[in-house]
Amino acid sequence: MPIRDRVRFILDGEVVELTGLDPTRTVLQFLREDRGLVGTKEGCAEGDCGACTVVVVAPDARGDALTVRAVNACIQFLATLDGKELITVESLAGPGGDLHPVQQAMLEEHGSQCGFCTPGFVMSLFALFKNEAAPGRVDIDIALQGNLCRCTGYRPIIAAAGRMYELGDTGDWLTAPAADSTVDRERLARLRALSDDQDIVIGDGVRTFMAPASSASLARLLAEHPGATLLAGGTDVGLWVTKAHRTLDPVIYLGRVGELSAIVADDDAVEFGAGVTLTDAVPVLLEKFPALEELFLRWASPPIRNAATLAGNIANGSPIGDSMPVLMALGTELVLRSAEGVRTLPLEDYYVDYGVTARRDGEFIERVRVPLPADGTVVRSYKISKRFDQDISALCLGACLALHDGVARDVRLAWGGMAATIRRAARAEAALEGRPLDDAAVDAAMRALREDLEPISDLRASGAYRLRVAQNLLKRLQLDVAGEPSDSLYAHGRAH
Repeated sequence: MPIRDRVRFILDGEVVELTGLDPTRTVLQFLREDRGLVGTKEGCAEGDCGACTVVVVAPDARGDALTVRAVNACIQFLATLDGKELITVESLAGPGGDLHPVQQAMLEEHGSQCGFCTPGFVMSLFALFKNEAAPGRVDIDIALQGNLCRCTGYRPIIAAAGRMYELGDTGDWLTAPAADSTVDRERLARLRALSDDQDIVIGDGVRTFMAPASSASLARLLAEHPGATLLAGGTDVGLWVTKAHRTLDPVIYLGRVGELSAIVADDDAVEFGAGVTLTDAVPVLLEKFPALEELFLRWASPPIRNAATLAGNIANGSPIGDSMPVLMALGTELVLRSAEGVRTLPLEDYYVDYGVTARRDGEFIERVRVPLPADGTVVRSYKISKRFDQDISALCLGACLALHDGVARDVRLAWGGMAATIRRAARAEAALEGRPLDDAAVDAAMRALREDLEPISDLRASGAYRLRVAQNLLKRLQLDVAGEPSDSLYAHGRAH
């Protein structure tokens, strides 16, 4: 297999080629320190505040259109930009220095005071401008989930989101809103020209970054380097570097393996390749499980969802990951691959202990297989956190059960934040199995939950609080199944 010793991406119309690269150098460091593009700010260095937001343009999975997505430059490793285009707040200015419609709208609506967060807001709004032709209030709020402002207040920024469409110019791809923007064939062709089937191996002379171009190459490299850090979206691994100051060597990046970006559905299940981002996975999951909409809207922010992968969320093994409780309740399986072959493992058997999984040396998650339940199956998930948007769970319930003539069957309850790993609650499941979902059955399940789980206490919640709220979530499940009216929290205070 041919090897390439450099990464290539486009910035401001120029093809940038880099070799001898620190494997964990971030996009933010490159922009500010190497290029002097200081419009992109560092606020939190962990993907929470949005001051560092930039936009990445890439060919879509079919290669015949462009994706335009906001990401956090502070935790995005520079080498992952290979084959893509990077757009910063400086990139938006016109040839004569004219403001972009997004920037002009922010100016006219007084959307900035101190200005520190403003470039990040501009880039999130630019991504919205390119992806949504006529966003409603909820769309705008979601687009800004990952951007925090301490002084202006969000009303004028939201007003700018409406105003920017009135200022759009169809004469150029950058300034044309989604409704008037056809695929920029020249831009797409330039990005395609950067693509090849070569494995990338680069480094700074001490550490190494590898980006295989196929699953076979990935399996081979991992067999040769079983202790390597596997990198997908980097939304967790990035913090190992920026916050924990860990030295990673070598790093093997999954993002260039085309086979891992596939989503395949049949009558029985839907499979997500390990490289499928949350942005691409969530709409498919919502089509199959619409009741999970609120959970997924509260899952991180668009810049995080644009980079993070479903398989990465699972592989991370965090006991408070948002996807795993409901995926475990659904009976999800993992397809694990190595140079020696392929094996399938139920998700509930994947977690061994805190930070410990059943993945063997040389293995990687190739696919995530989510079964599709029969008609009449109830699927729900509830997340409890201190902050509504973009916060880590204190606890989370994933529930799946079938109702036959009002009687609960095949009950599966999986909990996050209640133990060292995501865990099912066998005694609570048994208390509901074969019984109507009435007060007596739910009360029995609530009592049984005390024997199933001994919640931990930490900064997010005490063990006693977690147990009480977990019991209350069983009651909420009962009311939900009974059809009690329950408005989405996303409907309050917002005009659709």
